[in-house]
Amino acid sequence: MKLKTHSASKKRFKVTGTGKLIANKAGKKHLLFNKSKRQKKLFRSGMGLVAKDQAIMKKLLPYA
Repeated sequence: MKLKTHSASKKRFKVTGTGKLIANKAGKKHLLFNKSKRQKKLFRSGMGLVAKDQAIMKKLLPYA
């Protein structure tokens, strides 16, 4: 039986070559004027590994 992929998850997460999940970091879209330079610099790096709940994410993305 085929499993359904969670639509919101497939838009937000990508799988690396080693099978880990990466996602965009939060907090870099708006209200940047009251954030420190350090915060904005950290946000600029873009994607980051999803450390927590890897097993749950794998269930949402069964074919990734």
